Amino acid sequence: MDRTEKAEYIDALSSRLRAAPLVALADYRGVTVAEINTLRRTLEAKGLEYRVIKNTLARRAIDGTPMAALNDHLAGMTGWIISGEDPVAAAKVIREVTQVFKKSQKFVIKAGYFDGGTLDSDGVDKVADLPSKEQLLSSLLATIQEGPRSVLGVLQAPARDLLYLLKNYESKLSEAAAAE
Repeated sequence: MDRTEKAEYIDALSSRLRAAPLVALADYRGVTVAEINTLRRTLEAKGLEYRVIKNTLARRAIDGTPMAALNDHLAGMTGWIISGEDPVAAAKVIREVTQVFKKSQKFVIKAGYFDGGTLDSDGVDKVADLPSKEQLLSSLLATIQEGPRSVLGVLQAPARDLLYLLKNYESKLSEAAAAE
């Protein structure tokens, strides 16, 4: 790669990383090419991207961005997992895919970046424990609907209570008339 190609590559990489809500760095030492290809295809099928980027190029791409704190983790063999639009779903996929390598310690998440902050490997797992976007939207909708539902209940209460009162009075009158 000559200088201009490197500059174009770094710009494209930088813009791609800025657009990603979740990025995870993995140490892939000891993983075979076949395992990496399987991992890559699995991640691509779920909307994630797996790249191996030279550490020097990655440092240049994240310099001057909030991701610059990831520079401390750019040592050795580093694979980048870049999420799509939903970071929580991406974290769940990362946890699911790396579960295969957990015992052998071959593919280990070193760090991550989510919502303006750097995460350790446990932090990426914690992101996976967050509720999904759909769950958050449904709970927000339930919260928004609860206010009008409560107001409607308060407005209907006097009429309902009056109806119960009249029903009770009617039953007392009918009982009194039946007793005579």
